[in-house]
Amino acid sequence: MRRALISDIHGNLEALEVVLADIEAQGLTEIFCLGDIIGYGPNPRECIDRVMERCKVSLLGNHDQGAMYDPDGFNSGAERAIFWTRSQLESANDRVANEKRWEFLGELQRSHRQGPFLFVHGSPRNPLSEYIFPEDIYNHRKMERLFQLVEKYCFQGHTHVPGVFTESYQFYGPEDIDNEYTLGDGKAMINVGSVGQPRDGDPRACYLILDDGIPEGGDTPTGPVRVNYRRLPYDFESTIKKIYAVPDLEPFLGDRLRQGR
Repeated sequence: MRRALISDIHGNLEALEVVLADIEAQGLTEIFCLGDIIGYGPNPRECIDRVMERCKVSLLGNHDQGAMYDPDGFNSGAERAIFWTRSQLESANDRVANEKRWEFLGELQRSHRQGPFLFVHGSPRNPLSEYIFPEDIYNHRKMERLFQLVEKYCFQGHTHVPGVFTESYQFYGPEDIDNEYTLGDGKAMINVGSVGQPRDGDPRACYLILDDGIPEGGDTPTGPVRVNYRRLPYDFESTIKKIYAVPDLEPFLGDRLRQGR
């Protein structure tokens, strides 16, 4: 079974549309979204609609939760953006559709398990909001505790930095593995990267294709489990112009899209 894993769209419709088109071109019919559909970006309603339409599994991200409740631990720019996002989802001009969007957000699960695969937004220890950065490979105590909570493979987002963490305290970014990696016998945590706000120095939208090695009707891999990163250019200048046009969205939220930071 091959499926697409997307995460951290952050209201960036231009990036999401390019990714969805590529997913269709790759012949993939099943999409998992690992959270943060909204926050930062100028098209929260449209992005929620696309995820509702296209994704089989959708998880709760910390920005999705921040829109529903009080944003916890957000910096001032992120907080202003989430309050503006909330206002878009409360607009009386789109009341019926917004009710469906709120209902969808309210039903998002924090994690999803399927055989040996765990899907979260943050980490296996804190599915909503724990960050796992590449430099954490040097924090062996943290990594050991995290891997104790992983049955075999964990897929996550949240940091916007794609790559594979191995149980032997190694991290491989997409550029290190030519965008492809075959998962071995050991445990692994795989960050799928960000659709709408990459932070690894590459401004292109990022998503992951998972070939789970599970035969039809089964629940255990019988073949190799492979991951393939896809990087796609999109019209971030259009997204930036939209951000600049909204006073409650700080300009740096647009500027960072050019830099992939």
